[in-house]
Amino acid sequence: MSATAEKIASVRANIRRRDPGQEEFLQAVDEVFESLTPVFEKDPKYIEVFERLVEPERQIVFRVPWVDDKGVQQVNRGFRVQMSSALGPYKGGLRFHPTVNLSVIKFLAFEQTFKNSLTTLMMGAGKGGSDFNPRDRSDREVMAFCQSFMTELYRHIGADTDVPAGDINVGGREIGYLFGQYKRIANNFSGILTGKDLRWGGSLIRPEATGYGCVYFAQNYLAHKNQTMEGKRCVISGSGNVAQYTAEKLLQLGAVPITFSDSNGYVLEPNGFTQEQIDHVMELKNVKRVRISEYCAFSETAQYFQGKKPWEVPADLAFPSATQNEIDQEDADTLIANGVKGVFEGANMPSTNEAIEAYKKANV
Repeated sequence: MSATAEKIASVRANIRRRDPGQEEFLQAVDEVFESLTPVFEKDPKYIEVFERLVEPERQIVFRVPWVDDKGVQQVNRGFRVQMSSALGPYKGGLRFHPTVNLSVIKFLAFEQTFKNSLTTLMMGAGKGGSDFNPRDRSDREVMAFCQSFMTELYRHIGADTDVPAGDINVGGREIGYLFGQYKRIANNFSGILTGKDLRWGGSLIRPEATGYGCVYFAQNYLAHKNQTMEGKRCVISGSGNVAQYTAEKLLQLGAVPITFSDSNGYVLEPNGFTQEQIDHVMELKNVKRVRISEYCAFSETAQYFQGKKPWEVPADLAFPSATQNEIDQEDADTLIANGVKGVFEGANMPSTNEAIEAYKKANV
């Protein structure tokens, strides 16, 4: 083993020793390590840079107490990982989901470091959230939680310090509640959250940005292969912000989006979703906040598959837009067998390492 290889192995072992059990974070680190190994071999000084990069500048964990509609005290756990301020204030979203833990937030913050640097803007990287589940909660309960969450978070953020945004289950409603509480406590109307409604300082096209961007990336990849989006059948996972606008832009470019999903199953439109049907999905998920299965009451052609993933549907392109590790090796093998030629990731780390290896072997 070369001296460089020994150094890489030592750094990886040290990271695992420091963060045992943080599976998602270690998976993300391993992925980047594999990608950067040629760089490390060419110039070993970057190994030490990477070793510093994987250690967050600050990890904040806090209690979030709130009272539900029955008057019962509830307690959740809140997180903010401020990963790197090398380029500017920490920047990254907030995720409210029962799967959230320190490992998940650290992996998201770690990946945010690279994503933000690629914009060429002066933005650092961070990520936060809570294991709070807003599903089936009333607006008042969500507001109570958000206000309690911000009561602690506000002391750690600021326009020149840390600027959170939305992520899974944190949309315009939640950002509005969070921002309102920040204003109340800080007596300050400033740009400390992105993803706000246009009526109180939000940005045009912010909701569309991730989904549209993923599709533009796919479009450019296909152009490199002398192909277009026209007529390409596309399977999409998720039914939130990213999935919705991925489907909308695919349709605008002549592709055929055929699925949406949530944790209970997926819905298939064999002939593809129309704009009217996509708008209905948006109403179901953003306004009524119900399961994707409810869509079938709107469409006579839709088919719903309980407990299934959309990757079993034959297609040309796949757009995982839900959450981490939603495609494992078995799913990847199914996609490949069904003729998928490209997987374009709108979600954060949606493919396991084994799935990525399967893509590589199949030249996907």
